[in-house]
Amino acid sequence: MSDTYSISVRALCEFAAKEGDLDLRFTPSPSAQQGREGHQLVASRRPPGHEAEVKLTGCYQNLLVNGRADGFDAARNVLEEVKTFRGAVAAIASNHSALHWAQLKVYGWLMCQSRTLEHITLTLVYFDVVNQSEHPFSEDFAATDLQVFFDALCARFLGWAQSELAHRERRDAALSALEFPQLPFRAGQRDMAAGVYRACLQSRPLLVQAPTGIGKTMGTLYPALRAIPERGLDKVIFLTAKTPGRQVALQALQTVCAVSAGVGANLRVLELVARDKSCENPDKACHGQSCPLAQGFYDRLPIARQAAVRQGWLDQRALRDVALSHSVCPYYLGHEMVRWADVVVGDYNYYFDRSAMLYAQMVNHNWRVSVLVDEAHNLYSRACSMYSATLTEADTVNAHSQVPPMLRPRVVELLNHWQLVVLAAQRQEPTTGWRLLMEVPPDWLRGLQRFNSAVGEYLNDHAAEAPGAWLTFYFQTLAFANLAEEFGEHSLCELVCPAEVQAATLTLRNIVPGHFIAPRVAAADSMVLFSATLNPTDYYTNLLGLPDTTQRVNVASPFAQKQLTVVIKPLSTRRDDRFATLDALVDVLAEQFATQSGNYLAFFSSFDYLELALQRLQLRHPGVPVWAQQRQMGEASRHAFLQQFDAAGQGIGFAVLGGVFGEGVDLPGQRLIGAFIATLGLPQFDEVNQAICQRMQARFGRGYDYTYVYPGLQKVVQAAGRVIRTHNDTGTVLLMDERYREYRYRQLLPDWWRLSP
Repeated sequence: MSDTYSISVRALCEFAAKEGDLDLRFTPSPSAQQGREGHQLVASRRPPGHEAEVKLTGCYQNLLVNGRADGFDAARNVLEEVKTFRGAVAAIASNHSALHWAQLKVYGWLMCQSRTLEHITLTLVYFDVVNQSEHPFSEDFAATDLQVFFDALCARFLGWAQSELAHRERRDAALSALEFPQLPFRAGQRDMAAGVYRACLQSRPLLVQAPTGIGKTMGTLYPALRAIPERGLDKVIFLTAKTPGRQVALQALQTVCAVSAGVGANLRVLELVARDKSCENPDKACHGQSCPLAQGFYDRLPIARQAAVRQGWLDQRALRDVALSHSVCPYYLGHEMVRWADVVVGDYNYYFDRSAMLYAQMVNHNWRVSVLVDEAHNLYSRACSMYSATLTEADTVNAHSQVPPMLRPRVVELLNHWQLVVLAAQRQEPTTGWRLLMEVPPDWLRGLQRFNSAVGEYLNDHAAEAPGAWLTFYFQTLAFANLAEEFGEHSLCELVCPAEVQAATLTLRNIVPGHFIAPRVAAADSMVLFSATLNPTDYYTNLLGLPDTTQRVNVASPFAQKQLTVVIKPLSTRRDDRFATLDALVDVLAEQFATQSGNYLAFFSSFDYLELALQRLQLRHPGVPVWAQQRQMGEASRHAFLQQFDAAGQGIGFAVLGGVFGEGVDLPGQRLIGAFIATLGLPQFDEVNQAICQRMQARFGRGYDYTYVYPGLQKVVQAAGRVIRTHNDTGTVLLMDERYREYRYRQLLPDWWRLSP
C-alpha cells in the first residue's frame, strides 16, 4: 500500500469486531445531548490530574488509526471508556458490550504505545443518564496482549484498506478525465455547472435557480463528480423530495457511466430506499430470533459487503439481489454500503431528519461530502414536517388499555394533565377550538417525560418481549418530548379543544427549520440547493438557516418569450366570489380549448373548487373531454392520469395546485400545450397561518409575503413549468385571477414570461 489509509477507532471496530445477529429491538437510548452531558459529568467527577478526551494515534503498516479516549488517570494507570445508557446495565446486549470492549482495548494499546506502558487497567464505565449513576467494569491487560488484539483487527481491515485506496486512485483518475456526457451544453447549463464546481472547490453553500428543462440534474452531478478528485471528497450525496427525482438522478448517473467506461467501472453508486419499501419480511421484527435475514447478519456481512463492492452499481434491485444471495437484510446492507459508496442517492430525510442516518455517518466518520439538494423549494415544508410533532388526548386514552399494567399509572397521570390543560385553557378563553400557547404546558410535559422514563425502564427490563401496538404511541411521545426540549420562536405550540370530551390535541409546529437545518448545512463540505423556483432567495436563506457565505446563481431561461404566451384573466377566484365567477371561469377554459385544441392541465386551489369547476364545465360545455385528479390516488392511478396526455389526444386534466401533478411531471411536445391556473395558490387564511404570519412579521418584517405570497407563487410557477419542457415546445398559460395584475405578484413570475393582460 503506497499511501496511508486513515480510520477511526470506532470505524475499525465496527468493521472488524462486530459479529452475530442484527438486533434492532427498540431499547431507549440517550439523546446526543444527554450523551455529551453524561460524558462531561463523569469527567467532572474525576480527581485532579485526570486527562479527558485524550487524542491517540497508532499505525499498523500503512494503516493509521486515530481517536480520542474518554479519560486517563496516569497516577492509577487507568484508561476509561464511557458509554451512556438508560435502564438496566444487564439489559445491554452482549454484542454491544463486546464492541465497547473492542474499542477500549484498541485505545488501551494506543495509550500503552504512546506512554511506553507495559500494562494498563481498562475500565468500561456505563453511565445511566436517568439517575446519573456509574457502573464501571475493570480489567488489567498487558501491553503485549493489547497489541496482539490491535494487530489482529488491523490485519482484518488492511486488505480492505488496500483495495479502497486502489479504488479511490482509479475513481479519481477516471473522474479527472470525465467530459460532460451530454454535449453540447444546453443554454445556461454551462454557467450552472461552473457555479456548482466553484462552490464544491471553495467549500461553500450555493443556491441555484435554473428554469425547468435546462438539465439541472446533470448540471449539478457532473461538476460535483469532477470536484471529487480536486477537492478530495469522500462522496457526493444527492437528495430528492420524491421518488421520481431519485430515478432522474440514477438515470443521469447511468449516462455518465455509459459515456465514460473508466467512470462506469470505478464509480460506486448506491440508492437508498425507505424501509417499508425494502423490507423482505414486514411481518417479522428486526432481530435474529424473528427474521432469518437478521440472524447471523454480521457473520455473513463481510462476504456480502465484498460482493456489493464488486457490483458497484447498487440501485434498489441490484442491492436486493446481492443481499438475498447472501441471506442478509437489503435495507441494512444499504446502510453498511453507504461508507463504501462514492455517490449516494436518497430522500431528504436521510440527511435532514432529526435522526438522519447519512448525516450521523458523515459526522461520525468525519467524511468530506458534497450534498446536492434537488427541487430545493420543497425542503422548507419537508423540514418543517420533520421538526413538528402532534399528540392527542384520544391516543393517550387508547394507550391506557394497550400498555402493560405496570405502566398504566403513568398513563393515568398523563390523562389527568390533559384535563388540567383543557380546563386552564377554557378558563382563559371559554370558546372551543384552536389556541396558541406561549409554552408547552410545564406540568403536562413533566407527566409526559415521566411516562417516557417509565416506558424506557420497562423496555430495558423486558427486552425479549414482542413489542406491542402501544409502542407507536411511545415513539410519538418521545419525539414530542425531544422537540419540546428545544422549543423556541422557531416553532408554535398549539392546543385544540373541541367540544367533544377527550379530544384535545397538542401540536409543536415548526415554522423556521433553519434552527435544525443549519448544523447539517455547516457539516457538509459543500451544499448545492437547486430548483426552478428559489425566488426570492432571502426567503430560503432565512428559513433554512443558510449562512451569509451562501453563493447564488440565477441561470437565465433558455426558452424564448415567443414559446410561451401568458395571459391574465381578470376574474376573482377568492373563496367568497367563486360561485359568482364559476361560469366565466369554465367559459375561459372552453374558449381556449376551442381556439387551440390539445392537452391542457387546469389547476385549482382545492379539491372542492376543482369539483365545482369540473361539474360546471361538463354542464355548460359537455363536448370538452375532461379527466380529474382524485383525492386518494395510488401509483397506478397517477400513472393512468398522466397517460391521458397522449400526443395525439386532447382534453383538460383537472388537478390541485401544489399536488402530485403540480411539479415533477414531464409532458413535452404535444402531450401538454397549455395550463390554466385558477388560483394564486395562497395558503388558507386560517388561525394557524395568521399566527405564522405574525411570527414571520416579527422575525423577518414580511409576514404576509413569507406566509402567503411566496409559497403561493412558488406553486404557480412550478405548475406553469409543466408546459415548456424543450426548445421545441410552445404553449399557453392562463393566469386566472385579477390579482396577477398587482406588482407584488407579477414580480415573482419568471423574467422571460411575456405577459398579455
